[in-house]
Amino acid sequence: MRVILVLHIILLTATVDRACAQLPAVDVTARQIDEFIDGLPRDAISDRPIRVVDAGSHQVGVYGVFRPGDLNGDAIAHEVNTSEIYYILSGGGTLVTGGTLISPTRATPEATSVRGSAIEGGVSRRIAAGDVVVIPGGVPHWWQQLDGDLEYLIFRPDPDRRISVR
Repeated sequence: MRVILVLHIILLTATVDRACAQLPAVDVTARQIDEFIDGLPRDAISDRPIRVVDAGSHQVGVYGVFRPGDLNGDAIAHEVNTSEIYYILSGGGTLVTGGTLISPTRATPEATSVRGSAIEGGVSRRIAAGDVVVIPGGVPHWWQQLDGDLEYLIFRPDPDRRISVR
């Protein structure tokens, strides 16, 4: 029920471009979310779009994420204006935000994300099912430790229209 409330708050507050929209709002149902998350690969970190909505002056992406408990992943900073709002569905762990990436690397010169082996000087906190975290664009973040498998939604308000509408 909380998932639906969060989705409605985020998606209903956006002004929908009349030329692009047939409906006054876009719904992503709990059933769609459950089916999507259940269909993600279980042997890798998955961060995939469930739905991306054209909201006129910006886009809003709803993503499903599965992280196996044994794969924390790299620390990362996205050099973009797109914020990320995490809503934890199941599992938990220690999330670090802010600070400085250790041993930063860029996959290609054009990449908008920088990865590191860890974060130095960030804020560490315990995160569990039901928690919400807002990570502004450009802020380094890292799952330092997971308690087991982790499932969550990411809402990405995208003022630069970088992500594809689908």
